[in-house]
Amino acid sequence: MKRTTLATALIVAFIGSTLGAVDGKKAEYIGGTLTVKEKTEGTLSTQGATDVVFEAKGAKVAIQYASITELEYGQKAGRRVAVAVFVSPLALFSKKRNHFLTITFNDSAGKEQAAVFELGKDIVRTTLKVLEVRSGKEVQYQDEEARKSGVGGK
Repeated sequence: MKRTTLATALIVAFIGSTLGAVDGKKAEYIGGTLTVKEKTEGTLSTQGATDVVFEAKGAKVAIQYASITELEYGQKAGRRVAVAVFVSPLALFSKKRNHFLTITFNDSAGKEQAAVFELGKDIVRTTLKVLEVRSGKEVQYQDEEARKSGVGGK
């Protein structure tokens, strides 16, 4: 009985800690003016020389670097309550950070468009730096904590 209870607690803790989190190397389209369904998870590729490309099952959108007018990065930190309840009170002190990137750009008709993505933690710094370099636009950070995370503590 104790093994079953422990196994159940560990499964619930794992699920609770991963809910709402984007895989470390992926991105999720949160919303904006793209023709992509909100909350769609896929990849945000900056490997192209002319476009940043969001690709998901059934959707592929390219944004030209030259059309980008603004880049903004921010974070949201939350507590891992499910982990704390089932595993350890010390888990209350751990935080889960969500990383958000807003790309504002002009479409082919010259109309302003915007896309908000949640980035996986493993691609934040690289994505921000490549977008800065290729678009020629400096990333605007929502606060000092976001700046530290986005540029490696500088």
